[in-house]
Amino acid sequence: MSLLYNASKHLQRILVYHPYTLYLFTKSDIKTTILPITAFAAAVTPKVQLIGLFHSVCWIWLHLLQFNVSNQCLSIEEDSLNKSDRPLPSNRLTLQSAKILRWILLPLCLAQSSWFSPMMLWISSVLSAAFMLYNELGGHAIHWSSRNIMNAFGLSLFEAGAALAISQDPTQLTPLASLGICISGLVYLTTFHAQDFKDIHGDILVGRSTLPILWPDIARISMFIGMMAWSVILSLFWQLDLATSVAFAVMGSFTGYRFTKRTKVVEDQISFYWYNGWVSFVHILPAYYRYFYM
Repeated sequence: MSLLYNASKHLQRILVYHPYTLYLFTKSDIKTTILPITAFAAAVTPKVQLIGLFHSVCWIWLHLLQFNVSNQCLSIEEDSLNKSDRPLPSNRLTLQSAKILRWILLPLCLAQSSWFSPMMLWISSVLSAAFMLYNELGGHAIHWSSRNIMNAFGLSLFEAGAALAISQDPTQLTPLASLGICISGLVYLTTFHAQDFKDIHGDILVGRSTLPILWPDIARISMFIGMMAWSVILSLFWQLDLATSVAFAVMGSFTGYRFTKRTKVVEDQISFYWYNGWVSFVHILPAYYRYFYM
């Protein structure tokens, strides 16, 4: 009976405990990375098939897992304050085991990408090098501007890989996909410090200099101005109809207003949810243009 019980517990650990641990590494980035970038990949692809969508989500998730395991190995103290349910602060996984997992995931990501095409292998290689630069080599802590640049660059590579994975031709990006990646990269570059407001106490704890810490008033005003400006620019660029333009602008102005007026951490978390909804809107705009004008 005892042997059967132990075997049952071991099986449960394999089938439930460990997969849930991997999920917890990426849980907080489902809304920031997986959903918006999957939406982008679908938006720039003429014919989306279910298998392509599955491939894209798997590619995004595995690379996101590599980044997050690497990042969270460096930020246990910060996560204990901001995100205590993550695997390391909650003691679901030891730091040594997480570091082993981190370096196992690197060749796994490269192998997965090589299965698609040499182009995707190249993207995966550059993205993995960017992970090391940002995390192990301390790029995230150098300066707020370099942090924003690296975030924008990394997310753009995620978009490129996701767009290739979902496509029937993973060897090259379409002109619409390339254009969309450039635009969303600029949007990320100028607005992605939205993620730093909710983490301000943890960032102060580890001595990280983010825009909301250095210039809190400017950072909050920049969110309102940036989201309003991009809403107008992209409405004109993608030739949106009046109703869609108004909806896009209202969402952007409302979210930007929240950042300027709702300044408690719990409110910043809610504002970040709204921001990710707005970014998802940004990502699906190429589909509007493709449907009506191509």
